[in-house]
Amino acid sequence: MKDIHLALEALKFGGIMVYPLVLLAILAVVIMLDKAFVYWRFMHLPRPLLERVETHEFSWSDLDGQLTGLDGRNYFLRFIRIVMENRAKPVWWIELLAGNEAQLIEKALSRGLWVLETIVTAAPLLGLLGTITGMMHAFNLIGTNGLVDPTGVTGGVAQALIATALGLFIAVIALFAHNFFSRRQAQMLDEMERLGTRLVGNIRMAEEGGHEIP
Repeated sequence: MKDIHLALEALKFGGIMVYPLVLLAILAVVIMLDKAFVYWRFMHLPRPLLERVETHEFSWSDLDGQLTGLDGRNYFLRFIRIVMENRAKPVWWIELLAGNEAQLIEKALSRGLWVLETIVTAAPLLGLLGTITGMMHAFNLIGTNGLVDPTGVTGGVAQALIATALGLFIAVIALFAHNFFSRRQAQMLDEMERLGTRLVGNIRMAEEGGHEIP
């Protein structure tokens, strides 16, 4: 608790550039919490269901029954439903619809990532600007007659260091978050593509075997 109090006290000496940096930090936290909730709530696919699809040995009725327990906004559910509801149509049409749905899902998952990427670049630059203004404040205390206020020089240097440190800290956190969610998104889309291949493969097998798709 004492460390947090000292950190807040230090921010008071960071100069005017601390305020936009704090706003960027709040924005980054909001986006990270939102992405974490979306990935936890709407990107989950039960392992038994995934394993059943992977084996090619499943009936569409059983698959539909296992999907009923998922949230209607689940991205995997949306993707699988597209294939299921159009499985009686030509395969090329199913692949087209599934591809379009995958693009919409990718767009939805990418929402907000560009903001984190912008924060990664903007935070250090704002910190650097705070460094420059802090040093200018320190140098202005040195007049033609020499050093006017030695403590003022120290305050200007402290302002410069605080702004720089805060900008770098925010950028590092945003960078890790951006890379994590980007990686998780790529993994999910790969898994979705693999599921689509298995589902379409099941339809092709039924057609080539002359069986009616249930």
